[in-house]
Amino acid sequence: MVIKTYPEALNYLYQTLPMFQRVGAAALKNDLTNTIELCAALHDPYRKFKSIHVAGTNGKGSTSHMLAAILHSAGFKTGLYTSPHLKEFTERIKINGKEIEKGFVVDFVNELYTVMEHVQPSFFEMTVAMAFHYFATEKVDIAVIEVGLGGRLDSTNVITPELSLITNISFDHKELLGDTLEKIAFEKAGIIKRNVPVLVSERQREVEKVFINQAGRLDTELTFATDRVNVHQHDDGFDIFADGELWFKNLIPELKGHYQRRNLPGVLAAVLHLRANGFTVPDAAIRKGISAAATMTGLKGRWQKLRDAPLTICDTGHNPDGIREVVNQIKSIPHHHLHFVFGVVKEKDISEVLKCLPEAATYYFCQAKIPRALDAVVLAKEAAAFGLSGEVIPDVNEALKAATRNASKEDLVFIGGSTFVVAEIDGL
Repeated sequence: MVIKTYPEALNYLYQTLPMFQRVGAAALKNDLTNTIELCAALHDPYRKFKSIHVAGTNGKGSTSHMLAAILHSAGFKTGLYTSPHLKEFTERIKINGKEIEKGFVVDFVNELYTVMEHVQPSFFEMTVAMAFHYFATEKVDIAVIEVGLGGRLDSTNVITPELSLITNISFDHKELLGDTLEKIAFEKAGIIKRNVPVLVSERQREVEKVFINQAGRLDTELTFATDRVNVHQHDDGFDIFADGELWFKNLIPELKGHYQRRNLPGVLAAVLHLRANGFTVPDAAIRKGISAAATMTGLKGRWQKLRDAPLTICDTGHNPDGIREVVNQIKSIPHHHLHFVFGVVKEKDISEVLKCLPEAATYYFCQAKIPRALDAVVLAKEAAAFGLSGEVIPDVNEALKAATRNASKEDLVFIGGSTFVVAEIDGL
């Protein structure tokens, strides 16, 4: 079989390989053998470039994009692997903010077709191998690699990076990673490797011993980023202190979500580590990378403003901790009434999310066009038990149109609850 066009290549990948985005846990494998076999057929490309490995529940995507933007600003040819994509498959794999060429995707599928037919990898395992092959082929100086899910058994965990970075730990994918924070942290701590320093973005009393114990067992240097870097927020900007001394005055991130105050210590402590280990990263490159992270990397859906009147914002936060941050940020914005376009995936226990949502808002219950989406009618019924009411409009964009139509110029329209709901917004 010969694949001739990019649409043909995507059709093969989507239709043949099990994809977590669409089918959930059935797409996951419980070991790294498939990834290792795919990479072996490509002569182990992950051994041919330096990398930073980023895991965590919330914040790992923003952290990865900020790090990539900083390194790019400092003059390094920088790879970036993230997931899932919002609009186009090629968003997952970038170098210096530019998406992988569609021709490379076609060539990769043809080159690996026989191997994939034999190995029967998941969609994610294949994309990881493709990213590593692309970064090696293009001879990147360094790549920022975001974990897909968990860490210990994630396909990206075949790499031996320069630095491992773990962001916040909170409840998500409990059916796969465990029903306690300690169990979830254990899976994330699976990226910790012997002789590879590890940074944890913040101290969380419930889980810090998990990281301390794992680093101790592997005799690995562990640093909690907030022990080195402190962030003082004022309006949109931050004053940054490193090791007790003022480092940046009024650093203004392009990523506006409140969550960035929790991500910045990890990002900046990572830069301090890289500086101490031979990477030249000037302060000017840090400021540029932080202030233009989304523009430089093409990041979408992180507290992204879509319209001014009515003010319309979307965000991909989807677990209880992420939704709490979203709700707190909504409260901080002056508005008359909140119109909330809301959809979720069905395998999650959404009661903790529903508890976080304001009763006074008008809801537009919708569902993404994927098998994992929770039926909008079912969602509305579950939401009603928490005092949340509104309309059932399954199509995301029709729901957004209704919210916009019903909102006054002083109101706020928000779209979220699921990455896949945000992904379907027209014109994003």
